[in-house]
Amino acid sequence: MTLPLITAPALRAQMSAGSRLMVCDCRFDLADPAHGEADHLAWHIPGAVYLHLDRDLSAPRDGRNGRHPLPDRAAFAARMGALGCHDDLPVVAYDASGGMYAARLWWMLRWLGHSQVQVLDGGLAAWDAAGGALQAGPVAPRLPATLTLRPPLADLVAFDAVLAGLGQPGRLIVDARAPDRFRGENETLDPVGGHIPGATNRCFRDNLQPDGRFKPAEQLRQEWLQLMGARQASDLVQQCGSGVTACHNLLSLAAAGLPGAALYGGSWSEWCSRDNAPVAVGA
Repeated sequence: MTLPLITAPALRAQMSAGSRLMVCDCRFDLADPAHGEADHLAWHIPGAVYLHLDRDLSAPRDGRNGRHPLPDRAAFAARMGALGCHDDLPVVAYDASGGMYAARLWWMLRWLGHSQVQVLDGGLAAWDAAGGALQAGPVAPRLPATLTLRPPLADLVAFDAVLAGLGQPGRLIVDARAPDRFRGENETLDPVGGHIPGATNRCFRDNLQPDGRFKPAEQLRQEWLQLMGARQASDLVQQCGSGVTACHNLLSLAAAGLPGAALYGGSWSEWCSRDNAPVAVGA
């Protein structure tokens, strides 16, 4: 089984040994959507392919499907194939934001049924600290390949299912946003502040150590078990502002050996655009 996280020394060793793999740079800045790609051109892990959150990891917005709606599965598989990803090729995703964007690619590839995908623990900072080489300029494109759609290895729930499940004691919605936004304060990204009624808050940054690497697996496991209570991981629905940092919580659950939670892809940005969606504020 492919572990969800890979350390920088382990990735260096694989690359030095000439292992076949695809490294994907997912750096992004919500406040400046061109910044991540510019950083990629300035420096990146040698051979890394750049994936843009808006262009490559999201579908067009229509005003009711959230800020980063998921693309069609077949369309995303075709996009990854065009970039050179194929069925037997391991993928390692990284960013410079504690894994918040790399986790989106990790989840999406598993949603396609591609199991050989990992996130570089600590991202670009960990790579640099481990003495990893950096490269500048455009990367030579890979030959196009075919990435076959297979049964999903990740669960997705839609707006209607989340709405219908409100109040069910066995279901727990977990919001990965910062606590102030969960309470409905300091909302700058979406037109409405607040959270889905009954949801609990675990900010994705609580998965990380001060150096930007994930907490040890056993610590994550204990923290998640305390939050879950008598529930199973499969009883959890992870959401955030737009379906990005929720994937970070899903990645931390996988690292803790607690797979099975689902993603509400539209998340708060979709929820607050619907007339029939109730809103809660406060802690």
